[in-house]
Amino acid sequence: MSTSPAATLAPPALRLAPSLAGVHLPAVRSLLLAAALFAAPALSAAQPEHVILCGGPALRQWEDFRVKNEQHDRWWANFIRASTLRMAEIRRAYGKEAKLTWIVYRPGYVTRGREDGKPYTTWIRENATKRNCELIWVDTGAEAIQAINSRPAGSILTFDFFGHSNRHCFLLDYGNEIMAASKAWIHEDDLGKIRRKSFDKRALCQSYGCHTGESMSAKWRLALGIKLVGAHGKTDYAVVGQGRLPTVSGRWVR
Repeated sequence: MSTSPAATLAPPALRLAPSLAGVHLPAVRSLLLAAALFAAPALSAAQPEHVILCGGPALRQWEDFRVKNEQHDRWWANFIRASTLRMAEIRRAYGKEAKLTWIVYRPGYVTRGREDGKPYTTWIRENATKRNCELIWVDTGAEAIQAINSRPAGSILTFDFFGHSNRHCFLLDYGNEIMAASKAWIHEDDLGKIRRKSFDKRALCQSYGCHTGESMSAKWRLALGIKLVGAHGKTDYAVVGQGRLPTVSGRWVR
């Protein structure tokens, strides 16, 4: 529970009481009120913000070895486009000035950009600028956790993850350096490293990765004290190109 400026000023005022003998009481009240007004901005709650964590795509050189209906990321921007769709949704719900923080796994877009001959990291940066969004590049799961923990206390009002995952991990990398394997992740056993005080107690959190709701959602709630909506089953990003957020083959669970 937050403390009002007047309450935080009360103890110093009481300690000063002996030295205020003979001073007109209304004048004392005016001084305390002025002090409270000057202190209020510093004591105000952190600005609410909306954090989106975005994993990277697989490389085509690995995915082309798979049968067609098992391939991932034919389009490099599945997670990027899903992120920007969510940004638009947030701005509609919370206002045009809602603060957006976009944490993006950079190595995946460097290597896929090199493979495709496209400046994907530049395009991502331009998207962040266009949407007045703070962009934070990360190279590891530990850096992603550090980026979340760097948010002011109580500031994260919504959190969304777009990327590959399984029931136990957010997979920031999947099939980028090694076929069908990950070298960067946030495991459910790492969730205790995330600072729960960074989140508003009413925070709305959702993972759009496959299978998160089968284990990780429960571990998230234990570690952070808030719910994480996750997929029981696979998520489908094919609809992202149609301007819709990913759907789930099974159901969304908490």
